Amino acid sequence: MDDLRLAPTAGIVGCVLYLLVLAVPYGLVETASAVGAYYSSGALSPLLPGVFALVCIIVLAAGREGRSDPSVAAGASIGMGIFIVALSVLWAVTVPESLVLGLTESTLMEHHRWGVVIAGLLIPLGGTWFARALDLL
Repeated sequence: MDDLRLAPTAGIVGCVLYLLVLAVPYGLVETASAVGAYYSSGALSPLLPGVFALVCIIVLAAGREGRSDPSVAAGASIGMGIFIVALSVLWAVTVPESLVLGLTESTLMEHHRWGVVIAGLLIPLGGTWFARALDLL
């Protein structure tokens, strides 16, 4: 296995998974305005880290393909990944539980905010794996 290609690909998959997890409430809750209230009710919306996940996809893909310095791409993805996780945790702990429980009867929504955090963890892990494959760590 070629870790120099597989590691950034794992980080890219983590970014895509993060974005997909952010989209889950739109399929479970009937009104989009309720989802907007859910995302804006915490200290900081996780949609902002979603933008960083999009940027991280580009950074990891450019590093994997050699269009940018792979060591810079690995470091940037670790930094952005930690930032994504930190903002996701901040949002998850500040969302009122009464709002979460009032959105839908689905038990999936009860655990959604923690799923966002767990999906975000894959991004810095992929970046760290990429840095190890480059013998930077």
